[in-house]
Amino acid sequence: MKKLALHWQILLGMALGVVFALLLSNFAWGNDLISDWIKPFGTIFINSLKLIAVPLIFASLVKGVSDLKDISSLSKMGLRTIITYVITTVIAVSIGLAVVNLVGPGKTISEDTRSELVEAYGGEAQLRQDAAKNQKEAGPLQALVDLVPDNIVGAASNNGNMLQVIFFAIFFAIGLILIPEKDSKPVKKFFDGFNEVILKMIDLIMLAAPYGVFALLAALVVEAPSADLFAALGMYALCVVGGLALMVGVYVLMVWVFTKKSPSFFLNGIAPAQLLAFSTSSSAATLPVTMERVEEHLGVKKEVTSFVLPIGATINMDGTSLYQAVAAVFIAQAFGMDLDFSTQLGIIVTATLASIGSAAVPGAGMVMLVIVLAQAGIPEAGLALIFAIDRPLDMCRTVINVTGDATVSMLVAKSQGKLGEPHVKDWDDNYKK
Repeated sequence: MKKLALHWQILLGMALGVVFALLLSNFAWGNDLISDWIKPFGTIFINSLKLIAVPLIFASLVKGVSDLKDISSLSKMGLRTIITYVITTVIAVSIGLAVVNLVGPGKTISEDTRSELVEAYGGEAQLRQDAAKNQKEAGPLQALVDLVPDNIVGAASNNGNMLQVIFFAIFFAIGLILIPEKDSKPVKKFFDGFNEVILKMIDLIMLAAPYGVFALLAALVVEAPSADLFAALGMYALCVVGGLALMVGVYVLMVWVFTKKSPSFFLNGIAPAQLLAFSTSSSAATLPVTMERVEEHLGVKKEVTSFVLPIGATINMDGTSLYQAVAAVFIAQAFGMDLDFSTQLGIIVTATLASIGSAAVPGAGMVMLVIVLAQAGIPEAGLALIFAIDRPLDMCRTVINVTGDATVSMLVAKSQGKLGEPHVKDWDDNYKK
């Protein structure tokens, strides 16, 4: 195993997890064994990644922003980052709409299958509708209010408050820039060392990645809904996956055109983060690995990765946006609705804005989809149609979210003159010395 590249180790773990679960599912006790004795190791692996997400973001942002030396550099990088993220999101939604309108998967669902899905998943759909209703009733400026924490310790205690942690870290780093260097130097040295410790912890956690994804995939197989429901939603899934594959092509093209880096260089560099994103369905849980791969294997300087990637894990959800566009039109087609051009244009705007507020955790896109459906006048009860296959598609779209973050970080780094050669560190490099 140690002689294989990390992404091959992870792929092997995923494949063995699926095979192991399929074999054991033939026995009456197989599913219980996986749920009780295998799945917990996958949960521990995800928790270990989430454990260091807040410390990593805080330390890396403070270090990255304070290293910029002046406020103008921060504002320039921030503006380029946000504009690029918005552009890639609009492209993703447009691709999703084009694919779903061309294929028309919702027209293949029979009335019997539709009724079966609504009955099976109607309760979960109602929960998402209630969550979205609370979000809509909060007021137009609630997002700004939620951005500023009243207690940083409380904000840091929940990974769902990542934007609040980012706000405080940037605010703290700006304060470091504005005070005399003799006063800021000890604080910066502390965060330099703290950041290195967190990165080394990531190296140690990734040693267990093949075993963690083995447990996660085995659990997913035994908990999957019936094959009949998957067959009914096959065309819808193909539309989503096809759109996501096209989006990968867009990323590779952007990297090649703007940074002159080859597709193989980019994809090999980010592959372990993509596979981990597929296994965990969480951009936030994958963030530590994404930052390590982009910095060490793609050559993006730390001051860029520490700013662009945490922001991206929170506001850049290209895969989620594409999925929302496909899902909205699919549900409309299933209910026999024809959406005109202006309605679909509204889906592009709403999905783009909704992706910015979508949490970087599994299933959060489903809540935001309710808002997209409401804007387009599509019955929210149609959520029940896609619950059966949402988990596998959630895994796929998280891969695109992470790939988009890496792409934008390379583009921003190139524009700032901070894209260099890879500098790979081994997990035990200091120990060997």
